[in-house]
Amino acid sequence: MEKSTLEMERIIGRYGGSEKGPLLVILGAVHGNEPAGVKATEVIFKLLDIEPYVNAHFNYKGNVLGILGNKKAYEKKQRFIERDLNRCWTMENITLCQNGVSDIPEKYEMLEIYELIKKEVIDTQTSHLIVLDMHTTSSDGGIFTIPSDEALSLKIAKELHAPVITGMIGGLGGTSLHFFNEENIGVKTTAVVFESGQHDDPLSVNRAIAAIINCMRTIGSIESNDVHNKHDELLIAFSKNLPKVNNLIYSHAIEESDQFVMKKGYSNFQKIKKGDYLADDKNGKLKAPYSGRILMPLYQKKGEDGYFIIQDGQKI
Repeated sequence: MEKSTLEMERIIGRYGGSEKGPLLVILGAVHGNEPAGVKATEVIFKLLDIEPYVNAHFNYKGNVLGILGNKKAYEKKQRFIERDLNRCWTMENITLCQNGVSDIPEKYEMLEIYELIKKEVIDTQTSHLIVLDMHTTSSDGGIFTIPSDEALSLKIAKELHAPVITGMIGGLGGTSLHFFNEENIGVKTTAVVFESGQHDDPLSVNRAIAAIINCMRTIGSIESNDVHNKHDELLIAFSKNLPKVNNLIYSHAIEESDQFVMKKGYSNFQKIKKGDYLADDKNGKLKAPYSGRILMPLYQKKGEDGYFIIQDGQKI
């Protein structure tokens, strides 16, 4: 089937198995300065093409679709053009774009992604959509997963062998986790976010590859014996000594006019105490309102969150 112009610009790859199964959609570069997810997805499709030739027993169940997120921002290697794409995901914004009454480019990027996924759901006749949204962070430190409250989302997150962050879906709005659900897509839908490391770290790509493969195993698209232990080992090693479950307790939202500047030297999961000097803005020093661990301290020009504070959580 010939690809449309839209597909040639947006689709990283597509793969169909010989048996029925879920549709896995891998989103890369929802933030344009995060290339690791795109690079990892490109490798995944090469591996899927080769695997039947090196493994006679390989049999993929279901379908995979790789999608480039913020196309324009990715070309310019910046987080977004006018607005964070991962804060735009609402059906209200979809409707505005369908009616041509929005002038924000990210919302049209969102509409294109939505329409491609809806079409793929119809074409594959799937009864279950899995969305794995791949990200990286501007700061160094550990990898982590962000699930929704849905049982399978939590299961996938745990199987990715990285710390699980709970409470994020309540602390933010307009994200892929909020949007991708049965109500908006029309079939059973599971969404998970995976953060594979720092933006420019080459190992972030390797960890993203391992996470995608582990996700395929967890949803039953590939067998356990098709997955080499090195994928588990890579993720486990990088998450060593980090708490398995972490609860979001504070998020520091910012606007451009705040003149926010993160103090140098903070990294993901670094322990902080209440009152620690974290950043500056136009009003002066910003100090930690709680003790815990810092997550995603902002070391890039664009962003709507300066930092998050998490605390060790209970098992899930």
